[in-house]
Amino acid sequence: MDIEASPFETSEMLGTFLASTPLPKEAWRVCSTANAMGCGAFVVEQVGGVGYVAFSGIQQLPVPDWDPNRSMLVPLDAASHGPFALLKCHYDGEEPVMVHAGLLHLFLHYHPRPDLQSQIHSLLAETKLIVITGHSIGGSIAFLAALWLLSYLKSIFPPISVLCIGFGSPFLGNKSLSRAVLRESWSGSFCNVMSTHDIMPRLSLDHSLVPTPQWQALIRFWYTYMMSPNSINFANLQLTEEDKAWLFYLAVANMERLVHAEEGSGGRSFWPFGNYLFCSEEGAICLDNAVSVNKMMHLMLRIGSPNCITEEHLKYGRYVERLPHQSLKRSFMEGDLSESSYEASLSMALNSMGASRQLSIAPIAKDCLKMTRRMGRSPNLKAANLSIKLSKIAPYKLEIQWYKACCDDSNEQRGYYDSFKHRGASKREFKINMNRIMLEAFWDGVIRMMDKNELPHDLHKSSKWVTASQVYMLLVEPLDIAEYYRSGMHHKKGHYISNGRARRYEIFDQLWIERVCRKKLGNRRTRYAGSTQDSCFWARVEEAKEWLDKIKRDSEPANRAPLWDRLIEFETYAMKKVEGLEVSTDVVAKNSSFSLWLEGWRASKSQIYPLKDIN
Repeated sequence: MDIEASPFETSEMLGTFLASTPLPKEAWRVCSTANAMGCGAFVVEQVGGVGYVAFSGIQQLPVPDWDPNRSMLVPLDAASHGPFALLKCHYDGEEPVMVHAGLLHLFLHYHPRPDLQSQIHSLLAETKLIVITGHSIGGSIAFLAALWLLSYLKSIFPPISVLCIGFGSPFLGNKSLSRAVLRESWSGSFCNVMSTHDIMPRLSLDHSLVPTPQWQALIRFWYTYMMSPNSINFANLQLTEEDKAWLFYLAVANMERLVHAEEGSGGRSFWPFGNYLFCSEEGAICLDNAVSVNKMMHLMLRIGSPNCITEEHLKYGRYVERLPHQSLKRSFMEGDLSESSYEASLSMALNSMGASRQLSIAPIAKDCLKMTRRMGRSPNLKAANLSIKLSKIAPYKLEIQWYKACCDDSNEQRGYYDSFKHRGASKREFKINMNRIMLEAFWDGVIRMMDKNELPHDLHKSSKWVTASQVYMLLVEPLDIAEYYRSGMHHKKGHYISNGRARRYEIFDQLWIERVCRKKLGNRRTRYAGSTQDSCFWARVEEAKEWLDKIKRDSEPANRAPLWDRLIEFETYAMKKVEGLEVSTDVVAKNSSFSLWLEGWRASKSQIYPLKDIN
């Protein structure tokens, strides 16, 4: 029988950890310092072994035209050449990862600054934990800074922990960003502390969602004020009761839109990610389920009031002072003794949110909290079950290895790849193909569980799983490539590497690269590898074959020149692999695709450029 996991497994752990440490209090202190320094400021401090980086909540958010027909969400890929180069943002069939254009602009203004870079690198050298924080807009900039730092640290050893704490920060990006953070197992590194009645995190920064010109003008005024040097003093904010009511209603309407969004949609809508620590006068609770976060933000706003829209955004100092004494406690009050421990925990959570006294929303809030409950096996037990399944599929892998050895030793001298690509209708090849499909199903299942955050957050760093995935990829991806070109998919979709490669291989590649960065490889090889170390080698051969065919057919020198350069580049690359013994024996087999290509390529070079030194 499956063992039920902790009802609030990951979010409560993070919330309890934060409540028991001085991290939120210190983070708010440096946030206040950054705010006091004015527009565009940042603060870097080291307290003991912890480094703090805080971004001011006072910013000039660029709104060049305030076009109500244009979304402010832009693909994060626009910055992929720079700070986010190591973050794989999205995959085929998904919406791209998108973030608020103005917030991205602000971060990219900070990122190249030599003073910021030098101080962060000093923290990396002197500390084991870096806390990136910010209040309001500054918190959203902090989220982007943490994403950049986490991407950068993927190639750094020994690892350095990163924790990002935002205070009342607006939504940053769309649902694809939330998925990307989950895939990287970074959710535990992000926590947005928010008052249960603060409207700032609930007011979408996307003006295309504001329905009327009057509301657009009002919300523009609100953000202009919130990011001005006078925003710390709310006495200067002159809002009529009607203005407050409109802003409050706008926040409620925005949350209703998110709550009612369909699960598969929302590619161009804002979406929460990471953990949300909801604070009230009664206590606090931490949630990590995005749907629950949206619903709780909506419910808590319903019991708020337009009159609290100003002061709630500046009460975080009070909340973090009280956090160690009252938040996330589990106690059994009168009336709870007859309930199960889980029901008692729910009751205490509702009390912490101040929702238990609100009869109209208490049942809804309770159902919302139940959504965070993880049913079935815990992540560790699921990982153990996967290990059992991994051992059960071992025969499939062994049969493919046996098939490879038979192909490499065959008198036909075509090797593993070409034998499978040109296979007949024999039972042996049919069985090998079925094994390939069974292994694919297993590893895709592992990826799905990682996507859903159902496995331990550090499973992808386990030597056992990284090695197993690498062995699988090197052995089986050549068969996938063979099947791709055998079935003519390259004519329909394009070449394999850019148009046909499965997402699992991209992930396994990244896991292996990270491991190589942390561990030195062994000595130089003395014999050919068991499997070619570039699992896409045969796809590169197929592309080179096409380039060579085009050169033979086309007599125009202008058309030949770029193909010639590509062929020279591939030959250099391939021969380096062969000479370094980083390929399997099937690559150098007499009748393999590579050997035949190399023979044809060298003959073409001597015919097209007989006076050139082709060596």
